[in-house]
Amino acid sequence: MPVLLIFSLFAGTVFAQAGSTEAFPRIVPDPRALVFHRSDASSYSWIDLAEISLWSSGDTELAQLERIRQIAAAVAETTRASPELFANDKEKAEYILEYMHRNILRTYSLTQTRVDTMLSSGRYNCVSSAVLYMILCKSIGLELSGVVTRDHAFVMLHIDGENIDVETTNPHGFDPGSRREFHDQFGRVTGFAYVPQRNYRDRQTISPIELVSLIQRNRIADYESRNLFADAVPLAVDRTALLKGELSAASTVGVSSEFFEDPHQNLLDRLFNYSAFLLRSRREEDCLRWIAFASPRHPEEKRWQELVLAAVNNRLTRFINANQLTEARAFLQSQSSVLPPADFQRFELMLIDTGLANDTNRIRSLEEGETVIAAIEEARRNQQISDARANEFLTSAVQRTASVLATGAAAGRDWLAAINYIEGAISRFGSNRELEQALFTYRGNRATDFHNRFANAFNGRNFEEAERILNEGLAEFPNDRRLLANRETMERSRP
Repeated sequence: MPVLLIFSLFAGTVFAQAGSTEAFPRIVPDPRALVFHRSDASSYSWIDLAEISLWSSGDTELAQLERIRQIAAAVAETTRASPELFANDKEKAEYILEYMHRNILRTYSLTQTRVDTMLSSGRYNCVSSAVLYMILCKSIGLELSGVVTRDHAFVMLHIDGENIDVETTNPHGFDPGSRREFHDQFGRVTGFAYVPQRNYRDRQTISPIELVSLIQRNRIADYESRNLFADAVPLAVDRTALLKGELSAASTVGVSSEFFEDPHQNLLDRLFNYSAFLLRSRREEDCLRWIAFASPRHPEEKRWQELVLAAVNNRLTRFINANQLTEARAFLQSQSSVLPPADFQRFELMLIDTGLANDTNRIRSLEEGETVIAAIEEARRNQQISDARANEFLTSAVQRTASVLATGAAAGRDWLAAINYIEGAISRFGSNRELEQALFTYRGNRATDFHNRFANAFNGRNFEEAERILNEGLAEFPNDRRLLANRETMERSRP
């Protein structure tokens, strides 16, 4: 059955009985993400990137945009007014890095990826500092790309046919491969290792807008590290829309790399991580409603279906553990439209099996025992349980019923009723080790009962009653050694 059909049916049934989805994370893009998107990644101006970096940081009012304008204006004025200090673009670019560390950047902080926070507090990391550096360089006409490694980001200038790396977390980070002082200080500043251009397999060049999008990616990682999976989802939605425009089921996705994964795949991971969080929180019904809510817009059949199965299985298990089989059956029936037939049948059989096990354990009378046995036989005929499982249940039911019969006598233990019941069951269903052992035990108990009764009568010198008991016992157990010994005792006592 196609997954979209499954989930459209799901949505039509579950929402009506489960309530609103307002508590779920937003899965449609912020309209600004769509406005910010450009099909040509090279068409973003420096002010575009400034606005997007603030919006990506969570500064929805772009309150810090004027601050960026002022910084850019100061940089432009300085480089324009002092031509004797800046003979070429390389010197201007190096000045901007020094300017940032002298006037803006104060403290390196591994997770401080927001540009607005960096501007207000001076706390920065590799992404926030790289984005601001890129914006300022572009504001005076320089061209740059982003660079990502396994756990780091910086920028690469393109000047007169030359590519120059700039490690923005360090005041000595301009063209770091050529600077000894940079190598001496770098590890103490950020703890990351610079990957030079010649190690092209260990780094990847990205566009300016992709560099800006790392702000959202880092914020996503920070949210999830704090188990705030719901907060991570809208960021991933907006990042995907920013980089690729609004996505639908028919949208193409990009190509992931080791250092910069396809944004849509990253988004799907966030959707599934939130689903897993709901499951870990024992919110299986919420998880199923979330799947119905999110999957039509972001279909991925196999992974969504795996989550459906996990949610249904977990909820059924909790119903079973709480001994709520009626509720479990009702819940399973409510999910029939979203479960593949084979899985629905598997869960149904699980409940049948559990119900038979529970009913067997609750046998309190002969009538209840026979009712359970009839249900076991019916389940076997309907192929709802295997022959092996049916035999297992039958053995337990027979043993349980025999135990009830043995202990239910008003005057004491009725071992004969248990023996007769097990013998009848063996003739009906066949024998096995467990039933033979139970029969052996009950017979032993009955023989012991004859022995004890004989001893009481004999010791009470009621020889006539003792002989009667002994003869009755020997008629039933002619080879029992204790009763044979009792007969010898009786004969020795005769005059």
